[in-house]
Amino acid sequence: MTTSERQLLPAERHALVLEALKRDGSVRVVDLVAELGVAPVTVRRDIAQLESEGALVRVHGGAVATQNKPQQNVGIEDSTRADPLTVGVVVPTLSQYWPEVIHALESSAYRHGVRLITRASSYEAVDERPIFDRLVTVDQVDGLILAPRTDGPCTEVLAEWLTTRPIPTILMERSVTLLDDHDLFGSVGSDHALGALMAVHHLAQLGHRRVGLVLSKDSPTSHKIAEGWRTGCVELGLTSDEHFEQLTPARGNPEFGGVADQVVDHVLSTGTTGLLVHSDPEAFGVAQAAMERGLHVPGDLSVIAYDDLISDVVSPKMTAVRPPREEVAATAIERVLQRIADPSRPHARTLISPRLNLRESTGTPTATR
Repeated sequence: MTTSERQLLPAERHALVLEALKRDGSVRVVDLVAELGVAPVTVRRDIAQLESEGALVRVHGGAVATQNKPQQNVGIEDSTRADPLTVGVVVPTLSQYWPEVIHALESSAYRHGVRLITRASSYEAVDERPIFDRLVTVDQVDGLILAPRTDGPCTEVLAEWLTTRPIPTILMERSVTLLDDHDLFGSVGSDHALGALMAVHHLAQLGHRRVGLVLSKDSPTSHKIAEGWRTGCVELGLTSDEHFEQLTPARGNPEFGGVADQVVDHVLSTGTTGLLVHSDPEAFGVAQAAMERGLHVPGDLSVIAYDDLISDVVSPKMTAVRPPREEVAATAIERVLQRIADPSRPHARTLISPRLNLRESTGTPTATR
C-alpha cells in the first residue's frame, strides 16, 4: 500500500524500510521512493541513518540486511559498495589557495564513501546561483559545500535563495548571516584573524617595533587578516606611527612592481623592520624588491608570508602563516554529512587555528639601518 497520501515521520519511514528489508532481504532506493512518496535524497538519508545504527548495509542503489553484508573492502566506485551520497562543492577558483583544499576534500570524501561533484565559480562572478542550482536540480546532490562571494551585491539574495532549498549546506571559508531574522548557515573556516595576530606577536617577540601589513586587495580573506593585525597592534601598544597597512594587487598584475617599490620606500623612510604580506607570491615579491634596494632579509627586514603555499621553495625560505586547509576540508565533509543525516541539528560555525611556520625570512632586527 502506498503511503504517499500523507507525510511520514522519519521513525515511520525507518520502520517501513526495515519491514521491507526483513521481508525481501534487500531494498532499492527507486522502490522506496515510490512506496514512501518521498524524494530520493530522503530515502538515501534514511538508509544512511539506519546503517549508522547497524540496522542494514548500504549497497549500490539500495541496502541489504546486515547478514548479507559484502565481505570485501571496496572503494566508493565499486558496484558492491553502497550507493554513495553525493556532495556538490563550489569554490571560487581552481588555482591559488583552493587546489590543496579540493585534494583534502576528495581524500576526506573517499574515507567517508562520498562522491564529490566539484565546480569552480569566479571571484568576478556577480551571481553564483546558476551553478548552485544546477548541482541541486540536475546533479541532484545530497548536500552542498560552498565558498561563495559574501561581499557582492547578490550576497543577501544568495543567502535567501539557499534558505529556500531544502538541502544541507555548509559554507567553507565563508560565513553569512541573514540580518532580518538572524538565521545562520553552518560554516567551517580558518581563523585568519588569529593567524595575523600570531604573526604580529612573533615580530614583536623578535624585537620589531615598527611593522607593516601588505594585503591583497582582491582577496575576501584580507579583511579578516586586517582585523587580527589591528588587534595585535593594539595589544602591543603600537602607535599609528609604528605600524602601517598597504593594499597591493596580485603579483601578476602589471601594477604590482610599482606598489612593491612604494612599500620599500615606506620601509626605508619609517625605519620599518617587519612585514606581514598576503599572500606568498606577493610576500616574496616585496622581499625581492627590498633586497634589490640593498636591504638584507631578515637582517634589515623580516618578512612573514600569509598562506604558505610556496614559502618553503623560495630563497630565503619564508616564515609563513599556514591556514589549516586540510582540517577545514575534513571538517566540512563531516559537517555536511551530519546535516544530511539530521537536518534539524543546530547550525555551528567553526574556526580552526592556523600555524606559524618559522623559516629563514624572520629574525632579530639590526640595531640601526
